[in-house]
Amino acid sequence: MNKTPFSLQRQLMLACALVLGTLLTLLPAQKAQAADWPQRNIHLIVPFPGGSSPDLLARTLAEHLAKRLDQNIVVENKPGAGGNIGTSFASRAKPDGHTLLVTINGPMVTAPTLYKQTLNYDPFEDLAPISLIGTSPNVLVVPKDFPAQTLEEFIDYARAHPDELNYGTVGAGSASHLSMAMLEHAADIELAHIPYSGFPQILGALIAGDIQASFMVPGIAMPQIEAGEIRALAITSLKEDPLLPGIPTVQEAGFEDFEAISWNALYVPAGTPEDIVLQLNELTREILQEDEVVERLHNLYFNPLPSSPEEMTERMRQEKKRWDEVIERLELSLD
Repeated sequence: MNKTPFSLQRQLMLACALVLGTLLTLLPAQKAQAADWPQRNIHLIVPFPGGSSPDLLARTLAEHLAKRLDQNIVVENKPGAGGNIGTSFASRAKPDGHTLLVTINGPMVTAPTLYKQTLNYDPFEDLAPISLIGTSPNVLVVPKDFPAQTLEEFIDYARAHPDELNYGTVGAGSASHLSMAMLEHAADIELAHIPYSGFPQILGALIAGDIQASFMVPGIAMPQIEAGEIRALAITSLKEDPLLPGIPTVQEAGFEDFEAISWNALYVPAGTPEDIVLQLNELTREILQEDEVVERLHNLYFNPLPSSPEEMTERMRQEKKRWDEVIERLELSLD
């Protein structure tokens, strides 16, 4: 009578041992996969055109990562939809450390709110941050002969001349649009929004006097500022930027905590082994301390600023909260 129960018990024990043995054999394989990384070419996705700031920063990073890893890194530009196309592509890649992404605020912070119905990736769930790369404030610029010499005078002028001032952006929901919308709300002024296809067209409109203001990144604005074609009134960092000496902050004009920073950061698909994430973070920190790399970033008016993955996630959460308020106040949707 006891043979059948004993036989069943033995079979169950053997089955459990087999399953446990299988699991134990898988664990070393997973560790070996991470330890042997990289095993082939690494693809670094840039969701913006060649020659853009993200592209130049990504290629600088790729060059130095390739040397340290002794592996080719292929930079792939996949522009479109404000960076959403390339970011989506990277989010769907195999999480084995052979696909990286360098992208900016927009696809990671504002896109989920602007494209609530149509965005096909979740920045917080589908991608894992490695490190912040660098930050740069935006610059508020006006035509060279605009009557206001300071931001305070600009705001006074806007209040005294309602419905007369236009500002240019590279489109609804862009950093140039949301930064001005935040300033309009803070200063209780209203300007007409004129979208353009790109910053070269905005610069032409400023120089011609067709528009009276724009927020733009320093890499685009500074050559025209130094040439005397346009003037800078303020920058959007909380503190003055040593790369932009003499240009006061919006906060200094009385708008506490006004901040609109452009940044670039390095990501991998979610699920990438943790030791690869940590190794990439360590390498990025080392690279961003090299004199040559610092000089290259400074030439683009970016301050090198590595971070931990956790710090990058928190930065994203804080910025999303700030920009969600602006987007919701505008009742803006790009779906």
